[in-house]
Amino acid sequence: MSVVHHLSTNPADRDDVVWEGPVADAEAFEAAARAARAAQPGWAATPAPRRGRAIQQIGRTVEANKEALARLVTREIGKPYPEALGEVQEIVDTCDFFLGEGRRLYGQTVPSEMPDKQLFTFRVPVGVVAIITAGNFPVAVPSWYLVPALLCGNTVVWKPADYTPALGEALGALFQAGGLPEGVLSVVQADGPTTFAGLERALDEGLVDKVGFTGSSAVGREIGALCGRHLQSPCLELGGKNPMVVTADADLDLAVEGALFGGFGTAGQRCTSLGTAIVAAEVYEDFVARLTRAVEAAPIGDPMQDVLYGPLIHEKFLERFLDEHLGLIRDHHAVSGSTGLGRITAENPRAGFVGDHERGLYVHPTIVAGVRIDDEIANTETFGPLVGVARYEGFDEAIALANGHGYGLSSAIYTRDATTALRFRERVSAGMVSVNNSTSGAEAHLPFGGNGKSGNGSRQSGIWVLDQFTRWQSMNWDYAGKLQKAQMDVADVDADLAFRLEG
Repeated sequence: MSVVHHLSTNPADRDDVVWEGPVADAEAFEAAARAARAAQPGWAATPAPRRGRAIQQIGRTVEANKEALARLVTREIGKPYPEALGEVQEIVDTCDFFLGEGRRLYGQTVPSEMPDKQLFTFRVPVGVVAIITAGNFPVAVPSWYLVPALLCGNTVVWKPADYTPALGEALGALFQAGGLPEGVLSVVQADGPTTFAGLERALDEGLVDKVGFTGSSAVGREIGALCGRHLQSPCLELGGKNPMVVTADADLDLAVEGALFGGFGTAGQRCTSLGTAIVAAEVYEDFVARLTRAVEAAPIGDPMQDVLYGPLIHEKFLERFLDEHLGLIRDHHAVSGSTGLGRITAENPRAGFVGDHERGLYVHPTIVAGVRIDDEIANTETFGPLVGVARYEGFDEAIALANGHGYGLSSAIYTRDATTALRFRERVSAGMVSVNNSTSGAEAHLPFGGNGKSGNGSRQSGIWVLDQFTRWQSMNWDYAGKLQKAQMDVADVDADLAFRLEG
């Protein structure tokens, strides 16, 4: 087995090496899957309430290490510390929710159509689960997979993002400290192509029964095609181009607050980040002016200070933002929001910047007004602090703008009219809808996921994710002492179907 050396550095201070170590090859991924296969029967045989107890202990262990883990989140990906604390709290909330499922995991008893016969249903583990996650939520989103998968009796091979190896090691250690047996959870540090090759080998060998993937739509298609060859349906949580409709009767101050957080929080590097604000013509100019003032005034910089956002996560996202996404701006667009465009430097400064911009991967916040439905920028996920603003004349045009890009993850509408909110909910393609709240934000007991280019309809969180990590098994128990054939040996009901009321 060969290994490659890898460095992870702090995006707010590129001289700060966060993690240094080896990353594995495809054989290591396959070996981890083989170990998980060996451990799975014993873990599945562990009573579900005891597995729930392990989840409880993991939650308590994470809670006891909350500040340390949050500081590592801020250090390795540059997420502002208050947001990092919230991300760690999401793990705790997820554990708190699922510990009780160890005493539920309900099946049902079902009446039979024949006497002396009972019907039952059971949830059974899928088997070995391979989880591949992105680094913009490097600990919360993995917990959405790991916690329910483990609770349900599966063993897991987890591949964290190749640019968050320190967090992968830390979260894996916290889960192990919670009491997981050997082989139940393995963390494999590898790059994308190596992971794909290892996953392909593991699937070919029959070592993996379910794949969960959070990442780009392009890679999600490849994962989906690979799993499809093995008659498996992966759990895919992909990108988004999330719309926020602002009606003429909306509270504009509230809408601007939602756009500021939804579009620029985490430097716009969430799958639920606001893509395009779709604003009624009557309030369009006012909204753009208010949002511009809010973005111009927002503190940006050192993520350990009180800032709206810090650096971009990694050089590859910086390069893509500068070279591709800003290149989508056209002559008919109006750009505002900062004292410059692109990377923040001494020659291209941001007024009011907090900290030392020369040490990190910082970019200016960018509002692009005048977006049209056929613009590339209206249909491309721009992974960074860029928000488009489009004008609409009627509700049908707003819906066309909200759905036309083909993504379907998150959405929002700001309105005082309940009918408008309900009609938006009916017609928007997104899997998640917020009313008078931003496109970002999820709770541990609500289904999370999207449609179209945002995913294959699978859902995470809450009881709904159980369908990803269990399979339904039915059982019929006949104690009649003779063979009873369904649909054949069934007594009918005598009825007088010719009966009619007189008069």
